[in-house]
Amino acid sequence: MECGQGWCAVGKVYARIDDRLRSFIEAQKVFFVASAPLSGSGHVNISPKGRAGSLAVLGEDELAYLDFGGSHAETLAHLRENGRIALMWCAFEGPPKVLRVHGRGEPVFRDDPRWAELVRRFGDADAPGLRAIVVVRAERISDSCGFAVPFMDYREERTLHADHFGRKTDEEFAAYCESKEHNGISIDGLPALPLPLPARTS
Repeated sequence: MECGQGWCAVGKVYARIDDRLRSFIEAQKVFFVASAPLSGSGHVNISPKGRAGSLAVLGEDELAYLDFGGSHAETLAHLRENGRIALMWCAFEGPPKVLRVHGRGEPVFRDDPRWAELVRRFGDADAPGLRAIVVVRAERISDSCGFAVPFMDYREERTLHADHFGRKTDEEFAAYCESKEHNGISIDGLPALPLPLPARTS
């Protein structure tokens, strides 16, 4: 087993998200989300997620991230159907490491009674264009070496998404969601984002 700076070439399974794993998660600038429908002929989906502060570790086995408006809602559809989800973080600097959380996810939509309490956990990351909060209960937490992941330097956040939706009223954002073919229904025909878009719970 080859080890360096606390990380080992042989992967490890963790019982919980401890302080060291939380620090690693919070230091990454991007993470990836994977989900799939139950149907064997359905489409597996992988989405990159960014926007600073849009992911929060809620506890030792629970995370949540903000789901902003976009042209598709595949993850929401898959979670509504079966709840399976995997999150992955890669170390693009420092010791090589890949961390995965496999678990069950639930989309919390804007009219859910839990919305107001959850969204406060994200502080300034809450912004126009927010359509759901995805809550993930971890069932398996594991790492691997990441020896083939390249070094990449972080430069700055892209502001295009925030700027675009920041110019829209909530009514205009709701209209945008309804105008996109795969917001309400996934590419496999599964219910995704509830439309018309619910008003935000204050």
